[in-house]
Amino acid sequence: MPITVPRRVDSRLIAKSAGSLALAAILAGCASSAGRTATSEATMFEHPRHTTHRDGDDLLSAGLGLDSLRLMVPPAFADAAAPTAGELRRRAIWSSWRGIADLTPAGGYGSLYGSVAGVPGREFSAYARVPGATHPHRVLVQVPDAFDAAKRCVVVTASSGSRGIYGSISVAGAWGLPKGCAVAYTDKGAGSDYFDLDARAGATADGRVAGAGDADDLAFVPDAAEGASGVAFKHAHSKDNPEADWGLHVKQAAEFALHALDEALPAGAPFTFANTRVIAVGISNGGGAVLRAAELEGDWLDAVVAGEPSIYSSGNGSRALYDYTTEAALLMPCALLHMQDLPQPPVTAQVAPFWSARCASLEAAGLVTGDDTAAQARSAYDTMRGAGWTDAALRAGALSAGFDLWRAVAATYASAYGRYGVGEGPCGFSYSAQGTDMAPRAATAAERVAWWSDASGIPPGAGVGLVDSGIAPPDLTLAGLQCLRGLWTGDSEAAVRVRDGIAATRAAPPRAGLPVIVVHGADDGLIPMAFTSAPYVASARSAGREVSFWQVRNAQHFDAFLMLPDYGSRYLPLLPYVYAALDRVDAHLDSGAALPADAEIETRVRPAGTALEAAHLAIPR
Repeated sequence: MPITVPRRVDSRLIAKSAGSLALAAILAGCASSAGRTATSEATMFEHPRHTTHRDGDDLLSAGLGLDSLRLMVPPAFADAAAPTAGELRRRAIWSSWRGIADLTPAGGYGSLYGSVAGVPGREFSAYARVPGATHPHRVLVQVPDAFDAAKRCVVVTASSGSRGIYGSISVAGAWGLPKGCAVAYTDKGAGSDYFDLDARAGATADGRVAGAGDADDLAFVPDAAEGASGVAFKHAHSKDNPEADWGLHVKQAAEFALHALDEALPAGAPFTFANTRVIAVGISNGGGAVLRAAELEGDWLDAVVAGEPSIYSSGNGSRALYDYTTEAALLMPCALLHMQDLPQPPVTAQVAPFWSARCASLEAAGLVTGDDTAAQARSAYDTMRGAGWTDAALRAGALSAGFDLWRAVAATYASAYGRYGVGEGPCGFSYSAQGTDMAPRAATAAERVAWWSDASGIPPGAGVGLVDSGIAPPDLTLAGLQCLRGLWTGDSEAAVRVRDGIAATRAAPPRAGLPVIVVHGADDGLIPMAFTSAPYVASARSAGREVSFWQVRNAQHFDAFLMLPDYGSRYLPLLPYVYAALDRVDAHLDSGAALPADAEIETRVRPAGTALEAAHLAIPR
C-alpha cells in the first residue's frame, strides 16, 4: 500500500507483514510548532519494505567488517544467476564503501578516523516521487537498535556521484549510526537501477531482477521504442533532469525517516521536524544535493555539511559541471603533456601517444595553436589556466583524463539535462554490454543481476559500456566530444535544450540562520573548488548567510584512489574533515559551541610506505 504523507503533518507506519511495511493513507494530528514551518504538499511513498539486520549482519557493513571490506574481490553470490536480496545488499554495501573510502591499513580508516563497528538495527525503504517527476527515487532509512531516544537525531544524505542507495554509507552512516542517529538516504533520482532493454527486465525494490511484465515494483522502466536494445539507466534516461530536484530528494528522505522512526519506535512517536534533529551531509553530487536542500523553505533542517560539493551558483567564477567537464574532456589530455610529475596512473608513457594525437586534432580544429606537440600542449594548458583551472586541479585531473571519465560524465549529463530518452540523445551515445571487440551485445543473466549491487550509476562499469557511434581514427573519441561540447557553446535546438536543463540546477543561498560548513580539497581535479565551493560560499555570504569554509591542501576528489601508492603519497583523504565538520555542527546544536572559522588547512602528505597520522591532517580544533 502506498504511503501518502502531507509534509506538515505526521503519519504513522501502522502495519507491517511479510518483512515489508504498509501504511494506511491516513493523516495524523498536526505536530508543528511556531518555530517550524513547512509546505503542505503531500509526499507519496510506494512499495515500502522493512528488514532486520542483526546476528552476523548489521547496518554499517552488512556483517563484513573492516577486514572483508578491504578485500579486492566482492562478496560472492551462492547462485551467480539468482542472488538473494540479502546477498545483493551485502555486495552493494561493499561496493559503496570501496568506491568512496580509503580502507588500506596505512590510510588510517577505523583507527585514526571513521568507524565500521557493527551496528545492529532495521532498514526501512520505499520509492518516493518529487512533483512532476515521471520516475521515483529510492529512499532508505537505517534505524540502529541503539537509537538515542533522548537526542532524537536523523542524518540525511544523498549518494555521491550517481551511485545507488547505499552510495553515502561511508559518509553519513559511518558518522551517524555509531552515535545512535537514524540515517536516511536517497539516490536522488540516479542510482544503479539499470534496465535491460533486450530482456525487458530491471531492478525491483529489493534489488533483484524481474521482467517488466512480471513485477509491479520495478524501480525504473524507461520510455523506449519497441525493439530498443542495450541498457538504460535513470540518470541518463528518466527524462526528469533529476539534478534540478536534488534538494527535494533530500527533504523527502528526511520525511520518510520520521515515519520510519514512528514505526520503529512507537513509544517515542510522533517524530516530527519540530522534535527531531536533522543534519544533512553529502560529498560530491551528494554535497551539492544537501546544499540544494539547504535553500528550501521551511525550518525543517538543523545543519548542513557539504564535502567537495558539485554546486552551480550565481557566485563569481562559478561554472556548470557540464561546461568544465566537456572542456576538460577535449583539452585536458593535450594540456597535461605540458606538465611534469603527473600522478601515476595513468602511466604517462602509455597515454602520451593518445594525448599527442589529441593535440594534433585540436590544432587541426583550430582549438589550439602550435607547430608541434609541445607548443600545442602549452596552448591547451594556457587555455585551461585562463578558464580558471589551477595547476593542482589539472594535475589531479590526470586520473579522470586517463580513465576517460570526462567523456562518460558528459554523455550521461547531456542526456539528463536535455531530458532525452533512450535513443534520443543528440550525440549518438548509447549503453550496452560489449564483447571483447567492444561491439554491443545482449547482457548475460549473470551480468544483469549484478548491476544493482555493482554499478556506479554511470557506465562504463559493471559490464556495461559507453557506445559512441562517432568513433573514428585517428583521434577516436574526438567527434563525440566536439558534439558534447557544442551543446554548451552552440546555438542548436539541442544545445538550448541542454542549457535550459542546466539552468534549472542553479543553487540559491541557504536558508537564513542555518549552520552550513563546506569542506573542499584544494587539489580537487574532478569538481574543482574554484568553480563550485568558492563561488557558492561567496554568493551565500553576499546574501547575508554565514557559511564556514574549510579548504584542505593536498586533498583531491577520490579518497578511494589513495590505495594507489603514488596517490597515497601525494594526497590526503577528505572524509576525516567531513566527519570533523559534523562533530562541530553537532556540538553547536548541542551546546551552542561556536561554529568553526574559515580555514586554509595546511596539511602534510605522508611519505610513501608510511601510515597516516593526525599530524598529517592538521584538522582545526
